[in-house]
Amino acid sequence: MSNIIEISDFSSPNLDVFARLTEKQLRNRMEPEKGIFIAESTKVIRLALDAGCEPISLLMERKYIKGQARDIIARCGDIPVYTADSNLLAELTGFRLTRGVLCAMRRPHLPSVEEVCAGASRVAVLEDIADSTNVGAIFRSAAALGINAVLLTPSCCDPLCRRAVRVSMGTIFQVPWTRIGSEPSQWPQPGMESLRKLGFKTVAMALSDTAVSIDDPQLMAEEKLAIILGTEGDGLAPNTVAQCDYTARIPMSNNVDSLNVAAASAVAFWQLRAR
Repeated sequence: MSNIIEISDFSSPNLDVFARLTEKQLRNRMEPEKGIFIAESTKVIRLALDAGCEPISLLMERKYIKGQARDIIARCGDIPVYTADSNLLAELTGFRLTRGVLCAMRRPHLPSVEEVCAGASRVAVLEDIADSTNVGAIFRSAAALGINAVLLTPSCCDPLCRRAVRVSMGTIFQVPWTRIGSEPSQWPQPGMESLRKLGFKTVAMALSDTAVSIDDPQLMAEEKLAIILGTEGDGLAPNTVAQCDYTARIPMSNNVDSLNVAAASAVAFWQLRAR
């Protein structure tokens, strides 16, 4: 049975997750493994529920209760559903809910690298990518273009921050992912060695005079390939590039030297997809 609660007191601590907690505070709301993330929009919330994420509470415009979010409320049991009209919700959150619905959810348990890579032939490794928009866009490309899993180095942006989830259009809940190491000192080693033990060849996407073209026949023919993408600006660390089996670059025209990492990921994923 749904538990509809009309918002009367904006200072209620039950609304902190939607209005007053930072991303860092959400991650550490209780024990780290019981942290919280926010899913926004009915589409994204449905995908998160399909992936087994546990809902805690909902915040939505009143019109969504018997409208677009009706099935979501039914799936979420008796969790609190906080509601008001759009103007009041904008006052509470500081922004207009353009997608109408927010859901606070428990952060899922992260699987091991071995679990995520089981049966995978193409994985993406994101090295220290800080921008949440880029992380979300890379996940969307990964889901669309045949990447079986995404691995994030310890210093990479949190894929479950609100902007990354929103930009990904919920594909973060469709592509298996985990951290490759818990401390920065664990990448590139022993993380890269873990990939090799799992049978993956590694390719660094980097600007280098010795790089092969992304359509190199030998590279494309690899049975299991880990595509490693670097942070904005500096790209991959030289130590990472040096330890990879391949270095590859995307051919460019008009003296353009590089693409944004999210755009480059889409090109790389398409060209290097399993055949």
